[in-house]
Amino acid sequence: MKNNFTAGVDCASLHDASACGARLGEPVSNFSTMWLRRLGSSSLALLAAIALTPRVAQAVPYIVTLAQQGNSVVAIGSGAFNLDGLTIYAGADPALGAVWPVSGYLYTGGALTNLDVYAGFTGPTSFGSGGGTGASTVIGDSVAIVGSNDFYGLPLFFLPTGYVSGTALVSGAVWNNASFASLGIMPGTYTWTWGTAADQSFTLMTASAVPEPATLGMFGIGMLLIGGLAALRRPGQRPTA
Repeated sequence: MKNNFTAGVDCASLHDASACGARLGEPVSNFSTMWLRRLGSSSLALLAAIALTPRVAQAVPYIVTLAQQGNSVVAIGSGAFNLDGLTIYAGADPALGAVWPVSGYLYTGGALTNLDVYAGFTGPTSFGSGGGTGASTVIGDSVAIVGSNDFYGLPLFFLPTGYVSGTALVSGAVWNNASFASLGIMPGTYTWTWGTAADQSFTLMTASAVPEPATLGMFGIGMLLIGGLAALRRPGQRPTA
């Protein structure tokens, strides 16, 4: 029988909990004009592209790229997983998108769905010295990893409940008014594995600019979506929470 707990960290424990309550797994359909105004158009276009990317079965390893985009840090994850070699450990409720480099913790995506928790992989216990910082905006499938024993006593990996091996996932998060230095992220490539196949891995890598992964495709459609959302604003309309 599976245990059950929250997939993430408590707001009070975050170094920067300013996003708590505002983006707790909030899906793209709940984007408000307030958040549209806070997020730069280029970053929002990237997240819109994520929202429009079709989910198709494929054997593409899952890679999260963290990059500086203006005065924000953007995370974009895409790919698929082969669960062979992992052990299901628990069930979990959705939680706050966040990064906690010193504990090897990253949570992206905003789907309000329960998660399955897996154990049985190896890899780095950290990717920097920073504490916990809540994401300003999240979108897409909820995917999380904690590489250390700090929170649960062993490294754990979180995916949407009922995930089927080979199903593509896309996920994103943005930290406004942030940089690698302020978040305590050490640039580099970090990989967690549980087998020898390419898709038996979770890779986190940093980049100097936001890339356009092939699985995101149609970046221009994202820009069109931004234009459509902007057109919804009316002169003098107050932002809503």
